[in-house]
Amino acid sequence: MESPEQLHQSIEELTIPRLLRRNALQHADRPALTTGIGPDDGTLTWFQLRAEVAALTRGLAAVGLNRGERMLIAMSKRAEHWVAALAAIHLGALPCSTYDTLSTGQIRFVARHSAATVLVVEGAEQLRRWQPVLDDLPHLRAVVLLDWDAAPAGDARFVSYPAVRAAGPPDDAAFDALTDEATPDQPLTVVYTSGTTGDPKGVVLTHRNVIHESLMQDQLLAVPEHPRTVAYLPMAHIAEQVLGIHMPICGAGHVTICPDPAQLLPTLLRVRPHGFFGVPRVWEKLAAGLRRRLDALTGEPAETVARARRLALEVFHLRSAGKDVPEDLAAELERLDEQVLRPIRAAVGLDRCHRASSGAAPIPTAVLETLASVGLPVHEVWGLSETTGAATISTPEAFALGAVGRPGPGIEVRVAGDGELFVRGPVVVPGYLRADGGIEPATDADGWLPTGDIGTVDARGIVSITDRKKEIIITDGGKNIAPTRIESLLRAHPLVAHAVAIGDRRPYVTALLVLDEEAAPLWAKAHGLGDGGPEELARRPEVLAALDTAVEEANASLSRPEQVKKYRVLAGPWTPESGELTPKLSLRRKAVAHLHAATIESMYG
Repeated sequence: MESPEQLHQSIEELTIPRLLRRNALQHADRPALTTGIGPDDGTLTWFQLRAEVAALTRGLAAVGLNRGERMLIAMSKRAEHWVAALAAIHLGALPCSTYDTLSTGQIRFVARHSAATVLVVEGAEQLRRWQPVLDDLPHLRAVVLLDWDAAPAGDARFVSYPAVRAAGPPDDAAFDALTDEATPDQPLTVVYTSGTTGDPKGVVLTHRNVIHESLMQDQLLAVPEHPRTVAYLPMAHIAEQVLGIHMPICGAGHVTICPDPAQLLPTLLRVRPHGFFGVPRVWEKLAAGLRRRLDALTGEPAETVARARRLALEVFHLRSAGKDVPEDLAAELERLDEQVLRPIRAAVGLDRCHRASSGAAPIPTAVLETLASVGLPVHEVWGLSETTGAATISTPEAFALGAVGRPGPGIEVRVAGDGELFVRGPVVVPGYLRADGGIEPATDADGWLPTGDIGTVDARGIVSITDRKKEIIITDGGKNIAPTRIESLLRAHPLVAHAVAIGDRRPYVTALLVLDEEAAPLWAKAHGLGDGGPEELARRPEVLAALDTAVEEANASLSRPEQVKKYRVLAGPWTPESGELTPKLSLRRKAVAHLHAATIESMYG
């Protein structure tokens, strides 16, 4: 394994344009980007991808996109999204993908704050949301529209994507010159935060940031050469920016785009990815599906699987505790894994997954144990947009159940006096985009980034996150309580999709529980309750009795001040559109408090 100094040195001459050129020359015919899994899916090789980027780079220069300027992308997950972002990067401009769930007000804020000069829009759906703000953007020069049929008449700012792509004849020398101009510490892209506590911030990432993050993960969690991955998260999410665009360029991997998250399982089954990152809700749904499949087994197959699962879980717990696994135990697990557990993982398309990780929010330990018991240990990572994604990474050699691993090579983590974690290292971004185009530093004079997360570091150097600094509940009795721990325990029950602990400046802790729109009907049918919808199930005595038990089990693991005294069940679903969740499915606590104020007050009447 490379030392932090060697990793740093290996990045010194690397930029995303240079790596893309390397791939086009050395891996010309290897697949780079595939869209969909149906009969009409299409694949670009690395040579073809770079050619598409070169063509659009010429066109974007022709419509006036210049070095240092910002370009917004309002497009679904499709190959043109990748091409547009990489073309802007070659010009030295900063692409910024936007969430497709933004309200008109949020669109206006991001568009005006970024001072974008070019906007790339897919079609009528995106244009409907962006049209009301276009005349309020003084810096906007051009709107590149993929679906020209949606273009408004008489607006000279609009130009078709095909026309931009065909703006001029190929000029390989000029494109290579642009490739060579990029430097490692040059700004690469902008990622706007979800704005859970205020207006979004435009986080500026450099080439060094994303390349260090990519090579660091490859070093710590090795995957085969030219790894297969699936891109299914929003393109505006820091994880997809790194895992879907930049890491595959660093490793000459093959990305399959899953445009519709509802098609994730069929896509996994087709692709058999070598690496897969999931936010907790994704892993919770996969674990629930596996549990249903395992519960249906009977007789000798059930006994064999149960024995293999017990062994896998025993090994998982030994490694979690930092203990050695006896050789005979490891050999027996290897045999049973190949014969018994791997076919179970194949049912969700993860039988060839070498790197399974979870981040963005705490994941219930019961979910991790379910997955580990079928030979799919999911390792938690922790970080922010400001740390280019993961700053700490759990590995098979260094992890602990419920913790988020050790700092990556070259990264330091320290705990401040109030418990807040600070991070320093090459993944920490230079700062936030200012409205005037400058960059406001994100760190103090010594390079330390305040993360806003409260946590600890144990004797093995493994970091645990206990809560967000701004989300700590302080009861009217003065008790400091971490809501995420309570919520994680409550979400361990298959009926619960979301849990919110309430109690700041209140006499005791209460909770809102939202039924899982997929798991709840299946649970009801299995318990003979028929096919009632979420509204009906939220009132059924049998469901409430099950949730009573879930709350009691969670309380058994909590101190007295942390225990949930009352709760209310909501049918849901909660989505970014309904207002309770961010686009990356994190809780908007202020929005929850506002939208469900009457329900919350009913627990304190």
